[in-house]
Amino acid sequence: MEFAVLGWPPDGPALRLHHERFAYAGKFVMTSTGKAVALAAGVAPADLPAPEEGYAEGVLAAAAFNEDRTDPDALWLRYVTTRRDRQGEGIGTRLVAFAVARARKRGYERVRIAVNNPYAYEALSKAGFGYVGRETGLAELVMERPSDRARYREGLAAFADRDLPAEQREFVAARRERGPPPVVDPLSGG
Repeated sequence: MEFAVLGWPPDGPALRLHHERFAYAGKFVMTSTGKAVALAAGVAPADLPAPEEGYAEGVLAAAAFNEDRTDPDALWLRYVTTRRDRQGEGIGTRLVAFAVARARKRGYERVRIAVNNPYAYEALSKAGFGYVGRETGLAELVMERPSDRARYREGLAAFADRDLPAEQREFVAARRERGPPPVVDPLSGG
């Protein structure tokens, strides 16, 4: 697997993902956002077809991002998606950690994301993000990197106060007891 940044905002590339294999597939055809991808072994960024030529079959995960309109030192991750048959392998988490490292090299001091479910919250915690204590108008929890992750349990408590399915309630309860997960290395296998 290889990670790559395909472009930066505001002149990012369009990326056509198959809607049956990826959540948010339609969001990746926008050219105003930057894109980062995790590619299958043997697939190079140059191998990806233009959107009008077909789907980007070699993509395992993708992230779209743009600059913060009010903070020039911050980048927002807008969408992160992992191919459905590869979810749970940590690919999206490692892609996000990779994208953050590249954003830092490009001069961004902070990277932010808003999450709407405890699974995304956990994955982003593994990528080194921490809850900043506020929510968006859509009840998404805002997370940021760098962060000391001291508010990890507070973010989980925000989810615990919601009407979640039983499986998600159990997920949140187990993690509240455990505390923050270790941060992954984007280039490691786990």
